[in-house]
This record gives sequence, C-alpha cells and structure tokens, in this order.
Amino acid sequence: MQDEYRTVARAGVHETEVNRSRFLCALAPAATEKEAQHFIASVRKEHADATHNCYAYVIGADAAIQKANDDGEPGGTAGVPMLQMLLRRDMRYVVAVVTRYYGGVKLGAGGLIRAYGGAVGEALDAVGSLTRRRFRLATVTVDHQRAGKVQNDLRSTGREVRDVRYGEAVTIEIGLPDADVEAFRGWLADVTAGTAGFEVGGEAYGDA
Repeated sequence: MQDEYRTVARAGVHETEVNRSRFLCALAPAATEKEAQHFIASVRKEHADATHNCYAYVIGADAAIQKANDDGEPGGTAGVPMLQMLLRRDMRYVVAVVTRYYGGVKLGAGGLIRAYGGAVGEALDAVGSLTRRRFRLATVTVDHQRAGKVQNDLRSTGREVRDVRYGEAVTIEIGLPDADVEAFRGWLADVTAGTAGFEVGGEAYGDA
C-alpha cells in the first residue's frame, strides 16, 4: 500500500475560456470506479446541450484504475491530457469532467490538449487538495470510569478517535501510524494502570 496519496478537498466546478469556447471542469472525489461513472453521468445529464463532455479518473492509492474519454474530440486531445494532469499532480480517487461549449473557433490538436489539460490544472488549483495518509486501525477497550479521561487524553495528544461504542465496557476505535503502535501500547498501559484492552486491526487512510 502507498503510505499516502493526494485527492481533491471537495467537489467543485471551475470555468475557463479559450478562443470563445467555454470549458467547465467539474471535479469530485470518488472512492470507487462506480462513483466516478455516476458523477460523469450526472454532469453529462446537466450539460446535455454541450458540444463535448470529456472525462478522466484515477482510482486507487497506487493509481490502479485509470480511464480517459475524448467524447468525440480528436483522439488523444481531451481525455488523455486531462488524465495526465491528474497524474502529474499525484491525484488519486478523483474524477474530472470537462464540458466544452464550442465558441466557433477551431483550436487544433495542440490547442485542445492545452485547453483540456489546463482546465483540469486550473480547477485543481481552485478546488484545492488534501493528503491522506495510511494508518493502522486499533481498538481500545476500557471500563466506563476511565473512558472519559482516556478519550480526552487521546484527543489532547492528537490521536484520531474514529468511533466510540458503549456496552459492558467502552470500545474506542482509533487510527495510528504503524510506527506509533508499540509506543501507544505503553502509553495506554500507563494511563489506565494496565486495565485497558488494545487490539490492532487492519489498515486504512485518513486525513494527514
């Protein structure tokens, strides 16, 4: 697994104009290929009257799934430069749709490549990005008396509390960098006088 990846901070749309053609780049985070395709379909529906709705997406922290589509523009002049821009910016789990409303001036292959790639680059600048880092999921189990203090201590030391469940005992789900697991185990034993349970689980990604 990659230790970290970058993705878009939020969904957003940014518009540029090149030789009277309007280019609207819609960006969105997408956890799966299905989510990306659903977003593409919604943009195409919204801009059904546009000349072209070209798209590119990258799914997977290791960029395992990459797709691009020119939607009627000359081959390799729209979707591919859009995809290349996403990859150049190290973006993952992201989908981009560039909607073009033709303005009457032909741009030529080079102009199209610059326009589509540039639309994605400008939209990424406008929307912003965030880094997500790999961490280890872990579960802390404490009695009700200690639970409040442990939660406060976790938050005050910058630990990410992902979930809290109350039963016979209190179960607190947290995320830890791999390198911190053993140190955390010692810290937890100290603050709970050795009474807390601690179980290390799988891996996930969270905001860095």
